[in-house]
This record gives sequence, structure tokens and C-alpha cells, in this order.
Amino acid sequence: MITDRVRERVRRDGVDLLGFGVAERYVRDEVQRYSEHALGGSLPLLPDEGLAASEVIATLTGFGPLQPYFDDTGVEEIWINAPDRVFVARDGIPELTGLTLTDSEVRDLVERMLQTSGRRVDLSSPFVDSTLPDGSRLHVVIPDITARHFAVNIRKFTKRIKSLHQLVELGSMTHQAAEFLRMCVLSGQNILVSGATQSGKTTMLNALLSGTRATERIVTVEETFELDLSARDTVSMQCRQPSLEGTGEIGLRRLIKEALRMRPDRLIVGEVREAEALDLLIALNSGLPGMSSIHANSARDALAKLCTLPLLAGRNIDSDFVVPTVAGCVDVVVHCELERNGKRRVVEILTPSGRIAGSTIEASTIFTIRDGLLEPTGGYPSKTAKFRRAGLDPVVVLSAVRS
Repeated sequence: MITDRVRERVRRDGVDLLGFGVAERYVRDEVQRYSEHALGGSLPLLPDEGLAASEVIATLTGFGPLQPYFDDTGVEEIWINAPDRVFVARDGIPELTGLTLTDSEVRDLVERMLQTSGRRVDLSSPFVDSTLPDGSRLHVVIPDITARHFAVNIRKFTKRIKSLHQLVELGSMTHQAAEFLRMCVLSGQNILVSGATQSGKTTMLNALLSGTRATERIVTVEETFELDLSARDTVSMQCRQPSLEGTGEIGLRRLIKEALRMRPDRLIVGEVREAEALDLLIALNSGLPGMSSIHANSARDALAKLCTLPLLAGRNIDSDFVVPTVAGCVDVVVHCELERNGKRRVVEILTPSGRIAGSTIEASTIFTIRDGLLEPTGGYPSKTAKFRRAGLDPVVVLSAVRS
């Protein structure tokens, strides 16, 4: 009732509900008016006026019943399998909420979430990836791709982790490993971050980028915006879906090519999944420092996968070109895992030597898990030219704890 009255007043007054303080003022007035009528006995009393006002504001300007989960900093992901199956994840652990929606409420929420992005989801385009105003990532699939209901996934944007030091404090890696990675970033090593879904790959990329020099110009390309860089000279680009006429689509391959024309000092590709891996390798092979993430079960699997994905670019691309290029371009592989208890951590750091044995890229494991801790193996990077040019010596870091 209060929500309907606010909407009626807004239409009558012709104001913008998203204007500064407008929603709060209108809702406060209508809650007070309702409570006055309730005291007269004509309406049921509100048990908590403040809570009622918050719920009405969330319905009008936020994401309705989901807004409390957006406001809860402990919730890192929200997903809807059906109107009565709404889940959230806290610290990597999923839980079923008691929230029950209707199909129309779910559709209305999706439409509201897509309102500012210019993207759409319909029968002709049943999938959509979008970025919400706060930076959270939205993914939606609708029937008849799904069986009956909208499938909605929201990966919340968080500003909690912005540096390698914070990952050390959270127990995701050791101080020694963080110092080695910081040295790799400063020396312009090409870094591949691997892991399964939700293992913390994007968070690791953000943390690594915090170690770049202030003078660097960084260009990022992603399917949807997820990276959150604090560097002063940054250009961020995302893909674009086709229009209703099926035109205007812009994919990662095009964005990587455009990024090379923008005078980058470092190129960041949010994630490689398909043929864009070829364009990334070509860029790295030109001497441009870069980083990317990739889905893989281990650091060595990540190298093998990066040798396979470029073959999707066409029949004229073969492994005789790709494998040596991967061996020569990729300097460091950081593998992340999500444990059953919800903890995310680095479990392996690998450095390719640049050499090939048959069809396999030779690589040294620099850090690995031993007795539950990420420890140095005693190995050292074979490629040292970039370290030397930057005036850095990884041996100093890698031998510090063992001495």
C-alpha cells in the first residue's frame, strides 16, 4: 500500500525518484501517514517503521527483495534457480535463503538490472551478461533454454581485496610468494592466472595489477567489466552483444586488436576461453607485457589449454606455431583453488623455461603446497632477462626463507 502511494505521488508530481533524497523523503512521508491511520484503528500497525521504509525504498529504487543481500557485505554471490530457490554464497559456501518470489517478480528484477546497461534478454537472445551499476556481474538465462524459470546469477562486486598484501593477510598466500609475484609484475613478466570457477582468478589479477608502476598505461579487455583497477592511466573495454538486427557485435578478438592501437604499457585480458587466445599470444609475442586468466585444473593444464585454444582461430593455425609461442611468451602461471571450506588460496606458481620437450612445455614449479602451506620448492625461474633489465633478482626472495 505504501509503495503504491509513493508511486502515485511520483507520477502526480512528475519527479525523478532516483534524484538525490527524493525516494527517502516520499517514503518517509507515506510511512508516517500510514502509521497515523493505523493508530486510528483503520489499518494494521507497522511493527517496524524503519524496516518498512527500507523495504519500500528497495522495491522502488533498488533490487526489491534481493536488496538486503546486495547490502550485506558478507554475501559475495546471489543466484536464483527458481522463484522459491534463491541462494547466496558467503565465504565461498552456498546457502538456500528463505526468500520466495514469483515468476513475474524475477522477470521485473532482471528488467530493472538490465535497465542501465542497454543489454537485453529475450527469445532471440536467451543469454545475457551485464554489469550492474555497482560493478557486480549479472548473468541470466531464460526458457526455453532453461526448463521453466529464469536462471539468474549475480557475482557481487567487492572492494575488499585490492593488493597482494591483503591476500597474504587472508591466508591466500605467503609473504614470500607475494614478494616474488610483486617482483614478477614490476619486471614485466607475462602472467597467466588459472583456476576453476570462483577460485579467485579475477581477485588475483586485481591484486597483481596493484603492483604496477604508477607511470604505466594499462588497457583491459573483458567480456563484462569485472576488474577494478586503481591505476591512474587505465582504459577498460568490454564486449558488446549484437543489436536486434543481429549487427554491431564486438568480441574479445576485436577488442584485443583495438587495445594494441592505444599505446598500452600492459595489456590485460580478463579471461581467454576461445580463439581470442591467439590474439593474446600475438600481442605478448610482440614484447608487450600482459596478464590473463584461464579456466584450468592445474598450472600445467593451463599451459596445455593455452596451447589448444588458439587452434580454434582457423585451420591455418597449427601447434607448430602455438606451442613455441606459449613457451616463449608466458613467464609465470599462478594457480588458484577454492577449498571445500570456502577458502581461496594460491596452490602453485610455475615458471615455463621457454624450452619444449616433444609437445610439452618445460616448466619449473617455484611454489607448491606442502603440509598445507605454500612453500618454495628450491627452483628458480629459467628466464631471467626481464628481471635483470628491471634491476631485480628473484633469487633474493626465493632463498630468503630457506636460509
